[in-house]
Amino acid sequence: MTFPHGTTIAALRYADGIVMAGDRRATEGNFIAHRRIEKVFAADRYSVVGIAGAAGPAVEMVRLFQTQLEHYEKVEGVNLSLEGKANQLSQMIRANLSMAMQGLVIVPLFAGWDLQRKTGRIFTYDVTGGRYEEVAYHAIGSGGKDARTTIKLGIKEEMSRTDAVSLAISALYEAADEDSATGGPDLIRGIYPIVATVDRTGFSKLTDTEVAAASQAVITLKRSAGEAQ
Repeated sequence: MTFPHGTTIAALRYADGIVMAGDRRATEGNFIAHRRIEKVFAADRYSVVGIAGAAGPAVEMVRLFQTQLEHYEKVEGVNLSLEGKANQLSQMIRANLSMAMQGLVIVPLFAGWDLQRKTGRIFTYDVTGGRYEEVAYHAIGSGGKDARTTIKLGIKEEMSRTDAVSLAISALYEAADEDSATGGPDLIRGIYPIVATVDRTGFSKLTDTEVAAASQAVITLKRSAGEAQ
């Protein structure tokens, strides 16, 4: 039995926050199941979550996570700390372990703005719910290795938001170039990655126009370098 799988998500820190980007492709075995799936979501005002793995259960987990954070804020009158949010997501992944053993693996990437530390933070997970904090960047999914390599080579201290967005899109472009399960910017169909940032003002999702312009700039740069075919 096959079912849709989400693929590549990348996140990195910049001077004023974090950026997360996800490709739009979902696959079923060797087939493209969806070309426009969204894998990057606002968890709440100050955090963002991206999904890789079994698409259906992953989206359901994100919706439950969003509801839990909203409920906590209504009951307590304050936002749950970023550390608390990361721990809550860890518990949800651990609760899914029995399903993961049957093939319904969910591995999210979580990031946000820490209101206490006044900085952006990135958290990764394993299938058992193990939680790990990354210093500057990470990428998950089938194209994660290529995306991480691209970010590693391009990341700089105190990057601007614009440069961080460009690097995240470039990471997905390179991942798509090597991994058939990752979808790169599709200029013909007008399909572009979902890109969002979180800083001291909160979550912000880039518009299609903004992402299209940034994607075109990345492709133009690579063509000028003789890398694009």
